[in-house]
Amino acid sequence: MRSYGGKALAMVAFGLAFAAPLFVTLALTDAGSAISKPWAPETKPAAAKAHRLVLQINTDDPTVMRALISTSLNLPKYYRETKQDFSIEIVAYNAGIHMFRVDTSPVKELLKVVQALTPDIRFVVCEATKLGMERSEGHPISFIDNVQMVPSGPGRIIELQEAGWSYIRS
Repeated sequence: MRSYGGKALAMVAFGLAFAAPLFVTLALTDAGSAISKPWAPETKPAAAKAHRLVLQINTDDPTVMRALISTSLNLPKYYRETKQDFSIEIVAYNAGIHMFRVDTSPVKELLKVVQALTPDIRFVVCEATKLGMERSEGHPISFIDNVQMVPSGPGRIIELQEAGWSYIRS
């Protein structure tokens, strides 16, 4: 008859080698910390660091413009609900300045809604692009209300990022 005592002892020792650390870990940790809880945004006091976002638009594609508008409406709403400060700036350059042009914007009515719902949003246009388009088209270009000029759109994005602003490319 074969003896299984040696094999059984080896199996028990092998099992204890894995079980012992598990039991020690369970004994030393809070059992409640392992309970799954639904995700909820953490509410921070108003004195918390302000969130700042720069969005770029450099295309005349209306779908991309609407996606950018969606972001610029949803994020401020989220941060208002969680009582956190939030600033947003949209920087347009190259073909993206069509977003803010009076004569060519496919989204100018939506931009009025954005300005009404998020009055502290800032619309910025690259002056170098504007001047190039004016030369090319042979007439002055007008923008919707409350659009500000910067010498360089990409330069403005770099400055904001260096100042700690978050950047999302649409």
